[in-house]
Order: sequence, then C-alpha cells, then structure tokens
Amino acid sequence: MTPVAPQQLPVAASTRGGAPSDVPGLPPEQVFTALGSSARGLTSARASTDLAHYGPNELPASAGRGLWRRLLSQFTDLFAVVLLIASGITFLAYGLQEPRDEGTLQLAFAIAAVVLLNAVIGFTQEYSAERTAESLQAMVPRTCTVLRDGERAVLPVRELVPGDLLVLEAGDAVPADCRLVEARAVALNNAALTGESEPARRTADAVPPGPLLQARNCLFMGTDVVAGAGKAVAFATGSATEFGRIFKMTARAPRQRTPLQVQVAVMARRVASAALVIGALLFAIRIPSGQPVVASFVFALGVMVALVPEGLPATLSVSLAIGVRRMARRHALVKKLLAVEALGSTTVICTDKTGTLTQAEMTVTRLWARGAWHEVSGVGYEPAGTVADPGPVRELLRVAALCCDARLLPPDERGGRRVLGDTTEGALLVAAAKAGVDIAGEEQRAPRVMEFPFDSDRKLMTTVHALADGDSVVCVKGASQELLARCTHVDGEGGPEPLTTATRSTVIEANDAMAAQGLRVLGVARRALPPGQVAGSQEETEAHLVFLGLAGMQDPPRPEVTDAVASCRRAGIRIVMVTGDHPLTAEAVARRVGIVRDPAPTVVTGTDLDAMDTAALRDLLGRPAELLLCRVSPEHKMRAVAALQELGQVVAVTGDGANDAPALKHADIGVAMGAGGTDVAREAAEMVLLDDSFASIAAAVRLGRSVYRNIRKFLIYLFSHNIAELVPILVATFVGFPLVPITAVQILAIDLGSDVLPALALGAEPPEPDVMDRPPRPRREPLFSAAVVRRFLFLGSIQAVGVCAVFFWHIGSAGIPYADFTTDNPVYREAITMVQAGIVVSQFFNAQAVRTDRESVFRIGLWSNPALIAAGLLGVAIMAAISYVPFLQAVFHTAPLDAADWAVLVAFGALLLAAEELRKWWLRRFRPPAAAPLAKGARR
Repeated sequence: MTPVAPQQLPVAASTRGGAPSDVPGLPPEQVFTALGSSARGLTSARASTDLAHYGPNELPASAGRGLWRRLLSQFTDLFAVVLLIASGITFLAYGLQEPRDEGTLQLAFAIAAVVLLNAVIGFTQEYSAERTAESLQAMVPRTCTVLRDGERAVLPVRELVPGDLLVLEAGDAVPADCRLVEARAVALNNAALTGESEPARRTADAVPPGPLLQARNCLFMGTDVVAGAGKAVAFATGSATEFGRIFKMTARAPRQRTPLQVQVAVMARRVASAALVIGALLFAIRIPSGQPVVASFVFALGVMVALVPEGLPATLSVSLAIGVRRMARRHALVKKLLAVEALGSTTVICTDKTGTLTQAEMTVTRLWARGAWHEVSGVGYEPAGTVADPGPVRELLRVAALCCDARLLPPDERGGRRVLGDTTEGALLVAAAKAGVDIAGEEQRAPRVMEFPFDSDRKLMTTVHALADGDSVVCVKGASQELLARCTHVDGEGGPEPLTTATRSTVIEANDAMAAQGLRVLGVARRALPPGQVAGSQEETEAHLVFLGLAGMQDPPRPEVTDAVASCRRAGIRIVMVTGDHPLTAEAVARRVGIVRDPAPTVVTGTDLDAMDTAALRDLLGRPAELLLCRVSPEHKMRAVAALQELGQVVAVTGDGANDAPALKHADIGVAMGAGGTDVAREAAEMVLLDDSFASIAAAVRLGRSVYRNIRKFLIYLFSHNIAELVPILVATFVGFPLVPITAVQILAIDLGSDVLPALALGAEPPEPDVMDRPPRPRREPLFSAAVVRRFLFLGSIQAVGVCAVFFWHIGSAGIPYADFTTDNPVYREAITMVQAGIVVSQFFNAQAVRTDRESVFRIGLWSNPALIAAGLLGVAIMAAISYVPFLQAVFHTAPLDAADWAVLVAFGALLLAAEELRKWWLRRFRPPAAAPLAKGARR
C-alpha cells in the first residue's frame, strides 16, 4: 500500500484525521505507514505542526449564553412584557396629564420595579444552579503517555495529534481513537461508549472488514483499559472521534420544553389576554361617560395590573429553587430550575442498567464445589463478607486468585475501593479474601513463571507457578464448557477423582442453574506438574486438568433500588430498561429489582429496532407490557424517547455514557450520573445524580410532584385575591362610582408586600404522604385545571363579596352622592384602606386554607408551617404600616383604621377559612380520591 500522510487519508483533513476503512484490516507493521507514524512515534516538530493543523484534542465547549443574555431573557416572559408595556404607557400617561398626578408616576415606577425584581430573582436562582453544576469534574483524562522522538513523554491530552503512538496500561483512560499495534492481554471497558458492562478483549492483529466500533483492534476515546498493556497509533482526536460524533449529535438534539414551561406560557397568554380585553372594555365604557381619556387609561391599567399576578415569576423561581435545594440534599443536582417540576410530571423512566440500577462492581455471590453450593455475602470490592463453609472452596479461590492479572487498590479519598484491571478478576480476588486466602502470601509462595493470556477463541486464561520444592502448578480459569473439555479429574473429598459422564453432567447442571439466575459463571481448574517437568505448549499445559468448581458473579443491584422501583410503580410510572448489555443479563437484573415481574417480558434488541418503522415502534412502546430494550445504540435510544413523547408521555432518561447523551438531551428530563458518568452525559442532562443511584431518581420524582402541587397551591392563593382586587373595580364601574375601590399602587403593594412571602412559604410545604400513590398528571393537563379554577373562584368570590361589602358600607356611611367623591375625601381613603386590608387579612386565612386539597388544615396543624404564619403576619404588619405611617399614607392615599375595622376584617377572614373547611369535609365524605393505577405487574 502507498504511504500517505495523515492529511492525505481518505477523510477530510478538517476533521483532524479519521480511520481509513482498511486500517483495521492491516497487520501492525503496516499501520504505522498508513497513519503516517513510526515505531518511534512522531517527531516533536511534526507533532507541533499537526497540532496547529488539527487543533487541540478536546471537545468543543458548549455555547452557553452570556450573563447579559441570560439576564435579558428574564424580561421575555409574557408577564414581564405586559408589565413593561403597562409601565411605558403609564409613563406616557403621566406626561400627558394636565395637571400631572404624582400617583401615576409612582405607579409607572412601581410596575417597572416589579419587573426588575422578578428578573433579578429568576436570574440569580438559575445562575446559582448552573454554577453548582459546572463544579463537577470532567471525565476525559488530562495526561497521556506517548512516544515522541523515540522517547516516552507524558503530555497533556489536548496536545495529542493523529499519528501519535500511545503507550497504554491497565487503569489508563483512552484519550483518542486509535489502532492497536502491540497488545498484551488488553481488555477494554466500553460502557461509556456502547453501554456494555463486560470488558471487551482487544488484539493488535488484523481483523475482517466491518463497522469501526466493532473492530477488535481499535480503542476509542472515553473508554478505559481494564487489563493488559499495549501501544496504539491515534487516528482521530477531538470531535472527529466516535465520542466526538456522539457529542455533535447531542448538540443537534433539540432541548425539550418542560410541561411546566408549556403550561406557564399558556397561562400567561390567557391571563395577559384577559387583562388586556377587560382593561380595553372598561376603557371603552368610561369614555362615553365623559371621563378624561388619560384618566380612563390609568383606570384601565389599574384593572390590568389587578389581573396580572406580578409576584408569580419570582414566586415560581424561588419555589423551584427550594425544590433544587431539597433535591441536592437527596444527591440530585438540578441544573435548570424548571427541570424540578418536569421530573415530578414523569410518566415513563427510561433507565440504563450498569451503575444506575447496579453498583458497577462485579461480585461473586455463589460458589459450587464437590457437589455443594456455597453462598458468598457482601457486595462490591470491599472484602467485607463471608463464604459459607469456606473449607471446600478455599483451594478453588486460591487457584482463581493466582490466575488473575487484576489488583485490588486501597480505599480512595471517599473510602471506596476499586479494581485495577478486569472487574471479573477483581470479584474473584475479593471472594478469595473473604474465604481467608492470603493473596499476597500465595503470590510470594508460588510466583508466576509463565502465562497464556485469555483469548476469545479458547475462552481460557492459564498461568504457571513455581513452588518452593521445585514443583510447578498450572492454574486455569474460564468458560466452564471449554474448561471441562480439558479436564480428566474433578476435585473430591479425598483428592482428585476421575471425571465421569455423570459428574460432568452435574457440573453442567450447576453451571446452567447459575446462568439462569443471571450470573456470569467461570470454571476453575489446576494441574500439578511432576518434579522437573516444565510447561510446554499451550495445548500440553492445558491438558489433564483437575476441575475444582464454579464461581458465579454478578454486578449486584443497589440495595435501595428495589424499594425505589416499587415506589415508582405505585405512582403509575412506567420503567423501561434501555441498555447496551446482553438481553439475558438485562432481564436478570430487571427481574431482581422489580422492573420485570411477568414470566415473559417483551425484549427488543437494537437489530429488532432497525427493522421497525415509526408506526411499528409507536405500537410497541404504546403497549402496557414490561419492556426491555437491549443492545441498543445512541440512535436507538433517542428514537425510542422521541416515539414515547409523540405518544404523549413525559419521559425521563437516565444515563452515564457518551452513548446516552443524545437521548438525555432529547428527553423531557435528562438524568446523568455524577460519580461515574461522562462529561458528555452530564453536559446533556438537566439533572445529575451525585450518588448514581436510581433511588435518588425516585426521591426526586416525589419532590418534583410536591413542587408542582405547591405551585398549584400558591396559584390558587394568588389568583383568588386577584378576583378580590378586580371585582370591586368592576362593580364600581357598573354602579357609576367615579373612583376605583383600590388603586394600582395598592394592588402592587399587596402582590409584592403581602403575597410573595406567604406564596413562597406555600412553595416550601413538604410532600404530602400520598404524593406517590397518585397517578402522574397528564402531559397536556393545564396548569389552570378545572379543579384549580373552581377553587380560586370559590375563595376569590368570598373575598370579593367581603371587600365590596366593606367598601360600599364605608362609602354609604358618608351620606353623599357618588359623583361628589374625590381622591382626597377622608371616607374614600378609609374605604380603599379597608379594601386593601380586607384582602391582606383574608389572604392570611386563605394561605392556611389552600395548604391541603382535601385534608383539614386543623388535622395537619395550623402551626406545622411556621414560615407561613410568619409571612402572613409580616404582610399584616406591612398593611398596618401603610395604614398608620404618614409617609406611606401619602404614597398609597390610605387612612388609619380603628380596632373595630380590624375586628370586622378578621371575622371576615375566619369566615373564608370556615367555608373552605366545609368544602373539604364535603369532598372527603362524598368524593373519595382516586388512587394511582398500578403499573403492570405491581403489587400493593
């Protein structure tokens, strides 16, 4: 083949290289020529030139919005737009008035201040959440070992270029896509790229043509070397790698709007439209009556301000921020505030397996030797646990430990252990330690003198060890069937016994029993070489073996996952496992944690999905059957998520690898792993689990549902008093009273001074006990559902009747015609003060009334939310200051109230609470609540 430089490879140079289709099929000595490198690596000069040409070996940083753009985006909310327009018109009205009214100018500044305050609060909360998320560490390694000018050099990963010769060992992260040219028992953990949990063996030999990801002589960025050592030539760096390809696909995936975003936008449009229509209608009514145009404008603006819940954006932001902090305490870091509620609306969770449902730590759980079973307790790589009756299996575990390349590392700074090398071998080492085997001592007493590494053809690994007396012992582990074919004896009570057909069948039955439980099974055998005999060829060494027994291992489920899955099922949430693993492994884990309970769940592979069109996929996902999607690619996962969304589902997706990133971004709520996940996955997700556990997802769903219910509580609270503000204005208009019963400045004082803090306290209400026993709300259910509207109309009507009564009672007590009232009239000022105070006091009682949907507030305790009591009292104190402080009297045109006035208002508020308690009693007695439909296969 003709040598070509990297920039002449049959791919665009602008993509910083790439593997020619025939490179996997070349023998190692020709790979250097094909990739423009050599056995001495690149020269420093060539590497410097290529770095300038290709650019640094890193993924492009996400194009985040600048601070100013993020702050300005807070002013694009429809409520903010309406209020800004109202403020501008009010400034204009002030300029057109003759004489000018200082109250109009105060109103204009007050409206603008409300918009600015909301923007600052929203920006602060989101900026804080994003800064916290950015503190997570990236996963791509920072340095790598290469040969430059024939010498080893440790370089920053970003300086790696195509053609560099990498030196890799067990424990190294692969920093670029590369082709092996030298390999010694190399095994790769591809979970971050493909989702497969078992290590994949790699070779430096040429392989037949096929998809690049399936080439057994190629390594890919973002994966880890778990065993062996070797050298590889980089052929793609940065965004040209497979890792980078998925990153770019993720960047193209659209970010979905959360259900709350959709519903708040709909609500804002409707409320803003209603405010504009009613304001315009009242303006049109006042003009024919002879009212000045400018005064009528100001009046109409007051009506509009009465309808728009000015404090809602700030209340919503802070309430979601409270949910963010609560989730953080449950190890769930939320990057976007609206994601809090989106998780609570989830109807389907598409979860991966390794690391989320399981611990990502292989563990030996059962041993079989001499016809008996031996259970092994303890999970993970911490050698804490026991082996039942360890005597008969101690030799099995000693031999298995000697036949391992992996090493157990001491606890890290977080107190956890990890394995350097193959995780299967790590599990055997831990089991041996549990059985009392001194691994270090055994390695000293029987040092390794020869080995035949594992390969996928014979499925065995063999090591030869020298003993102190001059003898040698052969240790073999691997696939049971392959091992049995090389055994002539089996270990018995009194020593080796002939391996009969019956004994062979017994071993196979034990193997199949463990495999049926989802365990990965390895057989172990040994052979004592006679004195003076040395190991010969591989076939000779692996002949005439004595079979010792079987070891069954698994990646154990996290102990808390089963309860979390059961909780989601009770809540009516469907759980679909989506994994790159083998179907049998996936089903075993799914059955163990409760995702699968039916005898025959629906298992679909990536190949099956390729054969389905969109209609067939929707039909599959629309069935209520338990579903496992196995051996899937990133494209498969994203396609399944999109199909579920088209079916009207709110989809949460969990993942830790780069292969999960496109689906994480496309989902309604993407949940990435923080401890073991990749930077691509964390970048794509809205939420990061700091403990990588599915149980944290279930806890976050519970909190998310609580957030939504709390949002509805403070919506009822806010809009009920909007009715009390609007109705008196409408009544005054239609009875011919020339002035407003409550001014726009008073309305703003109520909305911000007396309403925001109680609404925030409502947003901090803890989850109700039955929050996970109710079905998920439908995706298209409006925020203003019929129940919410009925409730705030009920409460608002009571308040409206009360404030209208006290207003016209005061006005009537003056004994003068309506037309003679002016804004300086003491009776009028006292009347509008009573209206404002009546709303504030009734809202104190209303806040207690809306805390529960059906349960009596007296049952949960009036004082169980002290922040709500304090916020309500503060609102009353502000109202008292507005009534009594001369400076505030001048601003709000108010008058002092006497004790009798306050007594009437308190009695009126208590009446509202009594009416709401009566309504709840009626609901509890005559309308029992609906429970969540059980997910298929769930049990009460």
